[in-house]
Amino acid sequence: MESQIFELQYALDTFYFLICGALVMWMAAGFTMLEAGLVRSKNTVEILTKNVALFATACTMYMICGYAIMYGGDLFLSGIAGGDTLVEDALAASAENGFSGDSVYSAASDFFFQVVFVATCMSIVSGAVAERMKLWAFLLFAVVMTGVIYPLEGSWTWGGNDVFGLFNLGDMGFSDFAGSGIVHMAGAAAALAGVLLLGPRKGKYGPKGEIRAIPGANLPLAALGTLILWMGWFGFNGGSVLKLGDIASANSVAMVFLNTNAAAAGGAVGALIIARIIFGKADLTMLLNGALAGLVAITAEPSTPSALQATLFGVAAGVIVVLSILALDKIKIDDPVGAISVHGVVGLFGLLIVPITNPASTFIGQIAGAATIFVWVFVASFIVWVIIKAVIGIRISEEDEYEGADIAECGMEAYPEFIR
Repeated sequence: MESQIFELQYALDTFYFLICGALVMWMAAGFTMLEAGLVRSKNTVEILTKNVALFATACTMYMICGYAIMYGGDLFLSGIAGGDTLVEDALAASAENGFSGDSVYSAASDFFFQVVFVATCMSIVSGAVAERMKLWAFLLFAVVMTGVIYPLEGSWTWGGNDVFGLFNLGDMGFSDFAGSGIVHMAGAAAALAGVLLLGPRKGKYGPKGEIRAIPGANLPLAALGTLILWMGWFGFNGGSVLKLGDIASANSVAMVFLNTNAAAAGGAVGALIIARIIFGKADLTMLLNGALAGLVAITAEPSTPSALQATLFGVAAGVIVVLSILALDKIKIDDPVGAISVHGVVGLFGLLIVPITNPASTFIGQIAGAATIFVWVFVASFIVWVIIKAVIGIRISEEDEYEGADIAECGMEAYPEFIR
């Protein structure tokens, strides 16, 4: 009887992992549509190319070495594909915890769920450097980011390894349920390093420091992308429960879904209200970024807050992201889609509010973990960007920027029937 119960749990948990992984993969479509909507039409094809290519690059590099660096094991998935958990071993492992402890599922499903996370992290970089970075420079950085930089910091957190053999973040009280810091803040740190070396788009800032808005070409696409991301986030956070096949886990999954949705709604409302106060109008782009900010904030701990707390966290995140976008513009950090604010500033906020509802974490631990992730990813990324800049350059020419990256980098236009 126990064997039959276990096999059902094993199958259900594996299937749940795969479905959540597929939802997170669908977030790639969300990032693609969001970014394509927020850039000018002359840069649309290049954005689309970057997002599809970065996903493929991330999947390949994480298979070659990223997963092994983050969780140990052989390269090229030899330990996963050739040594997946046998029924007898899985039964023994599950029996040790009374069929109700740690999940036991297919190792291949674990790889699939993890690989879509690294692709999400890299997608964050794409929007921040849009409209002026060389395509091949970006993809070369993606190789290093997804193959080494992200997996190494992931090994210090979810992988349970000590930071450079010195100290363990988990022992210090650091907790990041689904990746506000590990995924989102890390992506923003890499993006910030690239943006500082790139400089702003031509015409973004006037000679006297005035800020000039550069509207996106397709706001319906941006709205669609945001809603796709909102949907995919249920897999992002929900799958991080890691199992579904018992009552306690099922209840936890339901609460995570509820809080994820509540925070997104709160973020949208908070951003809409603060934008109305500041601009006197309902700003769609701020509304969209507010929803994403709520999602990023709750990602660090979506299982322990009440629905009301999750909503309030989302509202705060929505306000923070609007203020952050405006602040970065004032210091001339040009981020066409607001990625550094949404994923970096709010990612930090998400980490810092974890101890409010999760007593297993500490504020000191959260700060230490956030600082470790940011410093490693920013410094390592900056070095890689500098090397790429020295070897092949990272910015397209001024003429190509004026004509658009689509023609310069891809040789085609997204909307050839329209005159720019």
